[in-house]
Amino acid sequence: MKTYGQFCPLAQAVQLLCERWTLIVIREFIAGSTRFSELQKGVPLMSPTLLSSRLKQLEKAGVIEISGNSRNHIYQLTDAGRELRPIVELMGAWGHRWARSDLRDSDLDAGLLMWDMRRSVDPSVFPAQRIVIQFEYPDAPEGAREWWLVAEDSEVDLCWHNHGYDVDLLIRCPLKVMSKIWICELTFDDAVAGRELVVMGDPALAGKLQAWLRASPLSRLGTAKTLPVLGWHE
Repeated sequence: MKTYGQFCPLAQAVQLLCERWTLIVIREFIAGSTRFSELQKGVPLMSPTLLSSRLKQLEKAGVIEISGNSRNHIYQLTDAGRELRPIVELMGAWGHRWARSDLRDSDLDAGLLMWDMRRSVDPSVFPAQRIVIQFEYPDAPEGAREWWLVAEDSEVDLCWHNHGYDVDLLIRCPLKVMSKIWICELTFDDAVAGRELVVMGDPALAGKLQAWLRASPLSRLGTAKTLPVLGWHE
């Protein structure tokens, strides 16, 4: 690892945290991922070898701890890692305000979008019986055009294969439209009004869309009127 050759605490922190992918991996821990396979879903373009390397660096630095056996590792943030949460949230909120650009095709990833949406769904919004919501993205790459969220027994699963369940709600739109809704660049109602998004199925469930299909947590922070400011001198 290259260093800045400075004793400044910021320089020391940047040396550790600002290597490629490191903060994104920490974002995944903050979002609730604890297993290697879950982390991979949040960083689909990161090679398993590089992910393993970053996890070892974070463990050595005391940011995460690893438990379980060699076939079933569980990764969790330490106290030092949990203290990074406000930093990651502020960077995400700042990015929403100041670093946004037009979404390019290369920025769109149906799998990452659906995984992020799945872990943000509040299952208590749904009734006790199984509820199936199908998403269709006609413009997504082959194999990533249809997705199913299955809510049952206070759990929500993401499926990319049709298990033959009856669909309660179908949401169809271009992948870019749903991505813009997720990062608060477009409201759900505006997408429906502009006929960019179609909802079909159970009217009661459709009426609760705003309650369970929430925007990205970091984007929601970015829409706040003001962000916390840390004073240099206190």
